[in-house]
Amino acid sequence: MDLLIANKKELASYAKKTVEEHFSLNVSSVKYIGGGSFGKVFKLKLDCEPYTVIYKFCKKEGMARSETYALKFFSENTSIRFPKVFFVRAQEGNYPDGYCMEYIQGKPAFMNFDMLAWPLRKKYDFSYQVTDMLYAMHHNTAEKFGPLENPTYDKWLDYYYPWAKDIYEKAAKICTKANGKRYIFDAMQAAFDRFDEIFSEEVTTPSAIHGDLNLLNIMVGRKGNITGFIDPLNSMYADREYDLFQLNNLTGPVFGLYELYKQKFEVSEKCDVKTAFYGLWNEVYCLISAGTFYKFIMNPLVKNMYIQLIKLDQKKQSLIR
Repeated sequence: MDLLIANKKELASYAKKTVEEHFSLNVSSVKYIGGGSFGKVFKLKLDCEPYTVIYKFCKKEGMARSETYALKFFSENTSIRFPKVFFVRAQEGNYPDGYCMEYIQGKPAFMNFDMLAWPLRKKYDFSYQVTDMLYAMHHNTAEKFGPLENPTYDKWLDYYYPWAKDIYEKAAKICTKANGKRYIFDAMQAAFDRFDEIFSEEVTTPSAIHGDLNLLNIMVGRKGNITGFIDPLNSMYADREYDLFQLNNLTGPVFGLYELYKQKFEVSEKCDVKTAFYGLWNEVYCLISAGTFYKFIMNPLVKNMYIQLIKLDQKKQSLIR
């Protein structure tokens, strides 16, 4: 587990210093604006152009490099707005890798509570745009599966299975009765025992995925217009359905994002159980790698894993009859 050593006050001071050095401008204010499992993010205001920038510290080694590569890739290969990266700073003493990027106007859709009260038509229009934009990202394909920078695997499961197995084995050690997390591993075990069945459909096309496109990473303006996507995580050439589990996280179901994507674009027969697997494994990965544990995210994923396994059994029984 890679942890930030410096505290928020120290990180803010360091961000201010590095931004001032890069732009040769005075930073008038620094504000901590949050962070997920793998980062801490600050908003800095400058005396003149570019006026406002974002500085993100990354908890995991190499994350700044991979994220900035993904931001540049999607900026150049889609019409979607992603933040422009100004500079990357390698780890220095107690300060981890980080990078400075363009500030995109608006706020995360998840934090725009007015959207929850929108009429159905407006919610649908928003969801239609999001799913179109996500599918446009998936239209970037490659010959191989693997990291966005260097895909080298002929088959998706050649890349994904070893990773999934590693997470499963680590979860067996940290999800115990003693810490109250055994129920998570029990769900993983039920799913992993049926890995071959769940992933029986071959993925033929390596598609570029965002990796973390939930409503926290979709920026919207005051009227709810989409102003850009942010924070790709573990972007890779993968099964494009790997990108879909995040659509059901947080308040995604309020906007029907997952179901709309499935209606608009062809998906595999076992898409539901696969995305349940992807979602649970991703959240356990965050628990192992960053120590983050959010019950309001984890528990629905565990529940959905069991639901999809039951549905898988029901479908098998109906075929037998």
